[in-house]
Amino acid sequence: MTTLHDVLAAHVRPGGPPGAVALVARGGAVEVAAVGRTEAGGPVPMARDTLFRVASLTKPVMAAAVMVLVEDGALALDAPVAEWLPELAAPRVVRTPSSPVTDTVPAARPVTVADLLTSRAGYGFPADFSLPALAPLFAELKQGPPQPQAVAAPDAWTARLGRVPMLHQPGEAWLYNTCSDIQGVLAARASGRPLPELLAGRLFGPLGMADTGFAVPPAELGRFTGYYRSGPSGGLDLVDAPDGQWSSPPAFPSGAGGLVSTVDDLHAFARMLLAGGEAADGRRLLSAESVRQMSTDHLTAAQREAGSLFLEGQGWGFGGSVDVAALDPWNVPGRYGWVGGTGTALHVTPATGAVSVLLTQLELAGPTPPAVMRDFWRYAAAA
Repeated sequence: MTTLHDVLAAHVRPGGPPGAVALVARGGAVEVAAVGRTEAGGPVPMARDTLFRVASLTKPVMAAAVMVLVEDGALALDAPVAEWLPELAAPRVVRTPSSPVTDTVPAARPVTVADLLTSRAGYGFPADFSLPALAPLFAELKQGPPQPQAVAAPDAWTARLGRVPMLHQPGEAWLYNTCSDIQGVLAARASGRPLPELLAGRLFGPLGMADTGFAVPPAELGRFTGYYRSGPSGGLDLVDAPDGQWSSPPAFPSGAGGLVSTVDDLHAFARMLLAGGEAADGRRLLSAESVRQMSTDHLTAAQREAGSLFLEGQGWGFGGSVDVAALDPWNVPGRYGWVGGTGTALHVTPATGAVSVLLTQLELAGPTPPAVMRDFWRYAAAA
């Protein structure tokens, strides 16, 4: 009988991820496996408490924090964000997606909090990365693979954003990534607290997510992985060492991809979503309605199709994808979660009460999930 350890071990080999840690849970049954090493060729074995850069698994966490503030009354879904982000009070939009950045028109309506949560504010990545309006996102805002020490502090970053034209009118199209970073600035300003402090106080502390944050403390670097990319000759190239970019707090805590975490911390977050916003100790962090909104597809069929490079036919809730059809053996309508470009994945399936978490340290080669992820999902769906 195949075990979770077997699934991971089949992919931890030369040219693949140096190691992996995964968790599959349904009800009270939890299976965890750790395979390989924290660094390529290194001596430290993977363990249940190994720390990983979780990249875009930050997005659903960020969305949950925004919904906490909505429930507090500090934000409202239909409110224009200009109240908190005056830099976006009068945004410009390129006349067509392929227009030069100097050929713009005014936004037809204000950007709202809901636009940011559904990634339909007009900023972000489409399928065509060659469009002129994307150049400032890479060059000025450092969008793309996470590089925490290279990004400007929130106020400076948002000032730059205000000078970048949007690719689409607000509400018109689903675009990837940038809206989650804007959510981080929005949440910090609306709460009056730095984003790391807000997340620690309202989510991580109550959920017992003691190992989750935007940097790894010096005393815990021995539990941290290296971060790799596939090299041109089939080997691995080191992108970031344990004492690298995540070893000190960043100027810009990225709501799109800046967190480090463990399988158990992510499981705690996922359990809260499955419990309709309630922590394991009974504390309510979100209402069931907020969790429902997070995990409901908000896109039109045309928006899903235009975003198919990233979504592969899925919809989008707040901060994560939502399966809208059984397209593959692991797709169950209503499954909510996302993947991270550093080789990570987190999903909850309300219909079955299942949670699946996969953490590796090998960067994805593109938006298409790698074989280890697909095999893991297949195993989790059958568990």
